[in-house]
Amino acid sequence: MATFVDRVTLHLTAGNGGNGCVSVRREKFKPLAGPDGGNGGDGGDIVLVSDPQVTTLLGYHRSPHRSSRNGQPGMGDHRSGVSGETLELPVPVGTVVYDEDGEVLADLTEPGIRVVVAPGGQGGLGNAALATTKRKAPGFALLGTDGWSGDVSLELKTIADVALVGFPSAGKSSLIAAVSAAKPKIADYPFTTLTPNLGVVESGTTRFTVADVPGLIEGASEGKGLGLEFLRHVERCEALLHVIDCATLDAGRDPVSDLDVILRELEQYPVPEGQVPLLERPQLIALNKIDVPDAAELAAFVTAEFESRGYRVFPISTASHKGLRELTFALADVVEQARAERAAEPEVERIVLRPKAVDEKPFTVRAEGGEEHRFYRVRGAKPERWVQQTDFTNEEAIGYLADRLAKLGVEDGLFKAGAVAGSTVVIGGDGGMVFDWEPTLTSTAELITSARGTDARLDLNARPTRNERRADYFERMDAKAAARAELEQERRAGLWQDDDATDAGVPDTAASVEQAAAERD
Repeated sequence: MATFVDRVTLHLTAGNGGNGCVSVRREKFKPLAGPDGGNGGDGGDIVLVSDPQVTTLLGYHRSPHRSSRNGQPGMGDHRSGVSGETLELPVPVGTVVYDEDGEVLADLTEPGIRVVVAPGGQGGLGNAALATTKRKAPGFALLGTDGWSGDVSLELKTIADVALVGFPSAGKSSLIAAVSAAKPKIADYPFTTLTPNLGVVESGTTRFTVADVPGLIEGASEGKGLGLEFLRHVERCEALLHVIDCATLDAGRDPVSDLDVILRELEQYPVPEGQVPLLERPQLIALNKIDVPDAAELAAFVTAEFESRGYRVFPISTASHKGLRELTFALADVVEQARAERAAEPEVERIVLRPKAVDEKPFTVRAEGGEEHRFYRVRGAKPERWVQQTDFTNEEAIGYLADRLAKLGVEDGLFKAGAVAGSTVVIGGDGGMVFDWEPTLTSTAELITSARGTDARLDLNARPTRNERRADYFERMDAKAAARAELEQERRAGLWQDDDATDAGVPDTAASVEQAAAERD
């Protein structure tokens, strides 16, 4: 059963906006007193709030699906729908929020920071809000839009003042238990610490936090062991304390080589941009387990080596608490100095601005599908939202959508992309609205597709000349004469006969021609 979670993926669904209302006010002696449909309520947002009282993401690991309430639909008599309540999700201070593409959305490094990660849908306008001087009684309303739905990732990076690093079984957990009230798991085998531990240390008038992470081993930067996986929890520490085991019985290990291995692994860890690399931060060394006689001699032997490198060295024993007082006071001095430097920096109010690009277009039109199955896809926040707000069972609402798209310039964009009347147009991505484009015509000039300097309408001359009419007349007369001659030959050959003409004894050529034509048809 998990007891510590520092990474989690949330599946969020914000509330949908309520639909607008179509209503007409009715009063005595005023059967149609004007539209009074109210607007729909907005859907509830989902907000992440950094809370110092929250220390883990375990609750979201067990329940990752979260959703906010929908907005209520509008009603008559200008009554707007109730907006959905905002859903606040408290997260630990130090949580980093990522989107589905891995981009950082927010870094909640201070208490009280609020970030809207899933905005709710927009409520639709009622017919009262859509009324204008030209459209005094709209018979339609706008639908509410869907709220944002998707995944965000949370990653906890513990904020502590001092980080304890070292090999497994070096005594880090014992040290944090000896100097604070923390009670980490302590045992005599490697990798006892599987999750980061935090402890609060009081040294004189200074109070600071100490973070203990799983031990590092050689090759941790290549994925070996557990320590590098949790080094994100020491990214924001002011100082590093190297805990070195002076009583180790492993062959080939000594305090100097242990420190060199840890330094190489820390150097391989990439810190976020703008932060100080781990090896450039203040570092102290604690030579642990000097209660063992051989370890005390080894600690005294290597102290000069470490001090020559510029480190402050403190021989300690977590079992007898020897040297812990001096170590905690030294750590307190480092923390106080770092806090003073941070306080000297001017505090800048956190303001996040995401302005639109100067050359950003409200929509794009692109031809897709090849030559055989060509269609035109329109993408843009406004066109897609307008389509989602349209009730396609209402012809007036469809006309309103067409007017909005034409005013935005979508029809001009389709025309420039090569679309003609009857072309298939898709507004949105996969699953978008598909329809056959019928351009809105304000003049016949919009249908002119001839080359520059020409006009196809001037080339059309459907009125024939006198000579053309005369030639057409003679051609028809010749065709009739030929048809009569052919029919007469067939009658004489006995293929058919005219009963009326036979009774009279006189052949009726005209009647024969007409009868033969009727029989042919």
